[in-house]
Amino acid sequence: MGKLLKYLNRYKLQCLAVLVLLVVQALCDLALPDYTADIVDTGIMQKGVDRITPKVISQQSLEDIELFMNSDEQKLTRECYRLIDSIKDTDILPLKDNVSKEKVYKLTTDDSKKLEELDKALQTPVAVYLFASHTMLENPQQGGGENAGGAEKMPPRAAENAKDMTMLELVKMGGTGLKIREDFSKKMDEMSQMTVEQSAKAFVQGEYERLGVDLNSFEKSYLWKAGLKMLGMAGIIMLCTILVGFLAAKIGAGIGLDLRKGVFKKVISFSNQEMDSFSTSSLITRSTNDIQQIQMVLTIMLRMCMYAPILGIGGMIRVLNTNSGMTWIIGVAVVAVSLIIGLLMFIAMPKFKIMQKKVDNLNLVTREILTGLPVIRAFSREKHEEKRFDVSNSDLTKTMLFTHRTMSFMFPAMTLVMNGVSILIVWIASKQIDLGKLQVGSMTAFITYAMMIIMSFLMLTMISVFLPRAAVAAERVDEVLSSEGTIKDKEDADPDKKITQGVVRFEHVNFRYNNADADVLEDIDFTAQKGKTTAIIGSTGSGKSTLVHLIPRFYDVTAGKITIDGVDVRDYTQKNLREAIGFVPQKGVLFSGDIDSNLAFGCPDAPHEQLEKAAQIAQATEFITAKPDGFKSEISQGGTNVSGGQKQRLSIARAIAKKPKVLIFDDSFSALDFKTDVALRKALGENVTDATIIIVAQRIVTIMNADEIIVLDDGRIAGKGTHLELIGNCEVYDQIVKSQLSEEEYKKQLALAGRKGDE
Repeated sequence: MGKLLKYLNRYKLQCLAVLVLLVVQALCDLALPDYTADIVDTGIMQKGVDRITPKVISQQSLEDIELFMNSDEQKLTRECYRLIDSIKDTDILPLKDNVSKEKVYKLTTDDSKKLEELDKALQTPVAVYLFASHTMLENPQQGGGENAGGAEKMPPRAAENAKDMTMLELVKMGGTGLKIREDFSKKMDEMSQMTVEQSAKAFVQGEYERLGVDLNSFEKSYLWKAGLKMLGMAGIIMLCTILVGFLAAKIGAGIGLDLRKGVFKKVISFSNQEMDSFSTSSLITRSTNDIQQIQMVLTIMLRMCMYAPILGIGGMIRVLNTNSGMTWIIGVAVVAVSLIIGLLMFIAMPKFKIMQKKVDNLNLVTREILTGLPVIRAFSREKHEEKRFDVSNSDLTKTMLFTHRTMSFMFPAMTLVMNGVSILIVWIASKQIDLGKLQVGSMTAFITYAMMIIMSFLMLTMISVFLPRAAVAAERVDEVLSSEGTIKDKEDADPDKKITQGVVRFEHVNFRYNNADADVLEDIDFTAQKGKTTAIIGSTGSGKSTLVHLIPRFYDVTAGKITIDGVDVRDYTQKNLREAIGFVPQKGVLFSGDIDSNLAFGCPDAPHEQLEKAAQIAQATEFITAKPDGFKSEISQGGTNVSGGQKQRLSIARAIAKKPKVLIFDDSFSALDFKTDVALRKALGENVTDATIIIVAQRIVTIMNADEIIVLDDGRIAGKGTHLELIGNCEVYDQIVKSQLSEEEYKKQLALAGRKGDE
């Protein structure tokens, strides 16, 4: 996980922007259930009346309510209301055609803080007013209780008439409203706060209806406003989702780009020693599949993993603020979800770590089969390779099926938990609704919040499915990126120091491969002069290719040193060293493009005449000009549309076109026929006279005319000299000559050597 987060370091600002957008999205998401609850509870159940404080109230009703207020409440009410002649004089409410003609009080403030104070001030007096206006006096002669407020002081005849009076009428006749309020407050303690609020809002509805307010229009207006707010919230959520998706994709793509660039740059800088440590198929998998896994998971992390905790914590806070008494249900759901996730992760997690390695192995087998297809067909091994592929493929498939089947239990289990939670909430909430402690809309909002909390856990679970594979991929990519190359420029290497002559000197060089038990080359000591050809020959495995690989620093010597123009090759920068070397590998390698681009590979700015001259020396002009497009003829990937000999000649021409100071042929003439070989070496001798030429060869005829031949045997120099100096004097060289020349030709060469010695 740490390695994955490390990749986000370059994109701090974008990640911060994503976090801000996710917070905004979560706030809007969390607000929607409350709007839904308001639409149900206020818009539908209360006809759009959202406050206890009425916008208009008749003069008589307000004065009656004031009978049950204390002085502070009366003062606040008078400050916030102004008496007008008719409800027609106000435009704050939709009206019917027929409206009341009585005087009304109009609300004059829209300050939310003031309105909250007024709500609190009106709540109890309105409830007492409703109680008093609907409660009849049963026994006015008895004091206290419901008849409190002055009835006990009435004369007998008045008290007799008061039997059919309401408590409100009694208060108007001189009773004490605050005494009734005090008695009623004891009953209010037994009632829920919600019941009191709903009764007060019901009074406002009745008052509006009586005064001529069009409640249907009022309700529609409230629903439209609430709906538009929800629509606005949904629009913000959509915008945030789009922006988060865009930024997450951009960050993921940027990280993928950076990683591919980093891996490619690192691999390009690898010496042969590092390349031997990582297989080609593994490097391809790390550069493609592994980085793709990282990119995908980081994108999902930014979109889901960061959003899930914000949504879950926000949902829990909202649930705790509902005071519904059902918070324990969320706790049960969270525990159940955690147990399901924990169990599934415990079973599936180890398999996820194995899966990536099996993908790597499948890629290895696939690449081997595709690369070696001609050989497989030649030996009729198709069935065997099919079985080998099937074993690797089936192994990966079994692992993937196991993990997917295991994780497939998650969604049904989560669905069961969510549905179970919904049923439990409805069952508990229905009882609270019946007792007047909860409203239907609040229950709906609570269910939505519960689903949000569970969904946040589900989102975290989904990302946890991908994390193990991404973690393995990150480790594999980091293994490449953190690999320290053994071939490096010295810190004090002079970038202006370049090779001018090309004299190559091996000074008692030893070399051993990494982790090998013995040296491959021992005490190699010779000089390759400018303008001369130095040939290296020996049996297979004698170290010929390894020797020439040391010159351009594909490997570094273990002991001794190699100098060019008297300067240790390690003191040059790799760029300057390799710019002065033309290297033709054992196996010709061409790149997709055309012949021109391949010849100019080492000298992009070279004029076309220079490329033509190089092709002419390499004996490639004949087959190039025979093609319809000549030098512009297409070369397919890997040079598969040219023969082995043509590919080799183009590789040689590419090295010659560079006009290097040191020209190295690593057994590059083996694919050429004898006629082409002779013509090429002749042209090379005539045209390339100012370069040091080093030829590794298996064929004697290729090196007979070399100025000096180095004979290698088991990593040591067994002989050194010209062909005529070595023949008959060097046993190893003699064995090679005898194996390639007829006895008659061998004797002829010995005779030539002998005559030279006689002279």
